[in-house]
Amino acid sequence: MRKLLRFILILLCFSPAAWAQQGYKPSESNLKAREHFKDMKFGLFIHWGIYSTLGDGEWVMDTRKIPYNDYKRLADFFNPQAFNAKEWVDLAKRAGMKYITVTSRHHDGFSMFDTKQSDYNIVKATPYKRDPMKELAEECQKQGIELRFYYSLLDWGRADYAFKSPIVNGVPEKGDWNSYINFMKAQLTELITNYPGVKGIWFDGHWDRKNANWHYDEIYGLIHKLGPDIMIGNNHHLAPIPGEDFQAFEKDLPGNNKTGFSGDAKIGDLPLETCETMNGSWGFNINDRNYKSVKELVHYLVNAAGLDANFLLNVGPMPNGKIQPEFVDTLGKIGAWIDKNGETIYGTRGYLVKAQAWGTVTAKGKTVYAHVLNPVKDGNQIVIPDFKFKPKSVTAFNGGAKLKYKKDKSGLIVYIDQLPADEIDRIVKITY
Repeated sequence: MRKLLRFILILLCFSPAAWAQQGYKPSESNLKAREHFKDMKFGLFIHWGIYSTLGDGEWVMDTRKIPYNDYKRLADFFNPQAFNAKEWVDLAKRAGMKYITVTSRHHDGFSMFDTKQSDYNIVKATPYKRDPMKELAEECQKQGIELRFYYSLLDWGRADYAFKSPIVNGVPEKGDWNSYINFMKAQLTELITNYPGVKGIWFDGHWDRKNANWHYDEIYGLIHKLGPDIMIGNNHHLAPIPGEDFQAFEKDLPGNNKTGFSGDAKIGDLPLETCETMNGSWGFNINDRNYKSVKELVHYLVNAAGLDANFLLNVGPMPNGKIQPEFVDTLGKIGAWIDKNGETIYGTRGYLVKAQAWGTVTAKGKTVYAHVLNPVKDGNQIVIPDFKFKPKSVTAFNGGAKLKYKKDKSGLIVYIDQLPADEIDRIVKITY
């Protein structure tokens, strides 16, 4: 029995929750930030770093097995003279996006901001000598776009992280774990205190060391102390850990596991966000022409909203600082769709009903929007199951045509033969 209890205690000690911000009670400002986050619905993800120079994605150091000291030479000729923060923020606004999440530091360990914790950063190690994160933060403030920082827990190069070292009793057998934790805390302090208006931290890389003591009690506690309204998310592919403020899903809608990342990601009670690429790559990849269509991406946005989740759509800027024209064109067309239909997305809540074969439902106040995304088997009618309200009006969202409907034990049946044709989304507006 004693051996069993000892084994259970060991398991508890090595669970992420054991090192989380136990007893965390979000501030009033944080709770308001969560509701605002859910209202925004659509954000721009940006993966940009010295890896973009090779045009083969953000994992190029790992996939091409480039030795760390050789890879570091990329900094010597990373000089993005065409970077323009205003152009990036303008693009996000035209696309209908309300916030930006940008890589401040990826798994290669290169810092895309002016940090005093390492010379391996864009100001000290490159001929560019400027801080694009500062310029982006200032432009976001100017244009009313929220800024959030992606921050990698994983580091392929630092000696104190000791990549691939076995984890023993929560720490890497080689390296200096306390040194690495302190390094991260110091960098996070810089990001929160030196860059105006930061609203979130998006962690990634936990999955590299699932059994490590990541000191989340210290890290999450520090962030909430520096900015009580700052929202913390962690792409650990698990159920939420105490201290987190939103739950992130990678390349999957909440509740799905098509990519294999979300098998253990039990949905909690936090705001939800899912992220996806516009082609097949996060970082710039010159050979990746597998571009998703406007229809696919709008459907992703609508289906995410139907599940009460935000959609964080990624671009990987080129090494010169420009965003490739294919992405600019697609984002412009998504923005045109949102200009017409944003009422059915922004500020809505999901999970009113489960996703249906014909599409999904969003709701705001006493208005429900049924998004008919797919061909309807019954020809000219859809059923919204378990619809408990008495409709006042049922109309086509675009054009306002009155639609016939009836309620029975199956739910609300809406006849959609008068809905205007639309190859992306035919929307029914129901008030009650």
